Amino acid sequence: MNTFELDQSYIAPTYKRFPVEIVSGKGSLVKDSNGKIYIDMGSGIAVTSFGVADDEWTAAVEEQLHTVQHMSNLYYTSPCARLAEALCQRTGMSKVFFGNSGAEANECAIKVARKYAAEKKSAACSTIVTLENSFHGRTLTTLAATGQDHYHQLYQPLTPGFAHVPAGDLDTLKELCSDGTVAAVLIECIQGEGGVIPLDPTFATELESFLKEQDILLMVDEVQTGNGRTGKLYAYMNYGLHPDVVTTAKGLAGGLPLGACLMGEKVKDVFSYGDHGSTFGGNPVACAGALSILNRLTDSFMDSVSEKADILRSMLEGAPGIQSVSGMGLMLGLKTVKPAADVVQACMENGVLCLTAKDKVRLLPALNIPDNLLRKAAGIIRGVCG
Repeated sequence: MNTFELDQSYIAPTYKRFPVEIVSGKGSLVKDSNGKIYIDMGSGIAVTSFGVADDEWTAAVEEQLHTVQHMSNLYYTSPCARLAEALCQRTGMSKVFFGNSGAEANECAIKVARKYAAEKKSAACSTIVTLENSFHGRTLTTLAATGQDHYHQLYQPLTPGFAHVPAGDLDTLKELCSDGTVAAVLIECIQGEGGVIPLDPTFATELESFLKEQDILLMVDEVQTGNGRTGKLYAYMNYGLHPDVVTTAKGLAGGLPLGACLMGEKVKDVFSYGDHGSTFGGNPVACAGALSILNRLTDSFMDSVSEKADILRSMLEGAPGIQSVSGMGLMLGLKTVKPAADVVQACMENGVLCLTAKDKVRLLPALNIPDNLLRKAAGIIRGVCG
């Protein structure tokens, strides 16, 4: 059987795959089993930060593979410790817990919030407030945190202890917090799966101020928005926020599974021995890959991300068939006249791989995509939309 037949026979049908088998790639170009070349404008949903088979990333990963590929967290490994140091130094956070995914990072954040509130206030202080239209993962608990009802329908009963308020509605949020049962508020600065919708800056600032007054934790989900995607190391930096907890994954390790929960000074000592754990979290190969990514996300490099974002926006905003462009940096959502799924299909036929988010076309190219490929892809997208 070929790959398509094997997949259909043996893999759970949870993905509506395109009839394309990707067999190789380099940078922002990938090739399918028929030899067709595509410009990758999705980067594995914001994962391959420096594209496919990046030389520097590959060398870092390969070097670690030849030393030790895995070690129990009962022992120390250098890549894990050095990555935690780099994350804390770059963000001002104090401690890190490593897992394998964004959902695990968010699970860890929820544990941090509940343990902190139980010790500082009371066991009744356990509710986590998130925003409507948010997405925080696919475990039962992070589905409960996700503020989209259609994700909840198949898996009742979900984990209790979550409430959702409309983005921007500070009055409703304050009312929820008035009975002393709210431990934390978890937000995305840009709701990626929700349609690439940035949070209102005034709401974000006022929210932070209110939470600090109430000693309620501010937690920011940077799973998709983090690691240079928005032109800053993390999207909350565009808003001038100072969160107590930050979660990230996706682009952190450039293609290897790694999630991180970053804890600020207030909560850095919440966990003690045995409170949490992960077999594969902090895997030395994944951490070596992440170090190679993080070390390249310099201020000057992120300036180049913003420059590429300006190129992409300038070519797409106001183009025929494109009603609006939302997002930040190299994380854009296009509201198109044609159905988003039809646009993505036509783009693929014309050699460009795009994504969708709700009713929008979503673009998440590699952060170092060459300008000529970026312009070519934008031109094809314009042509399809028009």
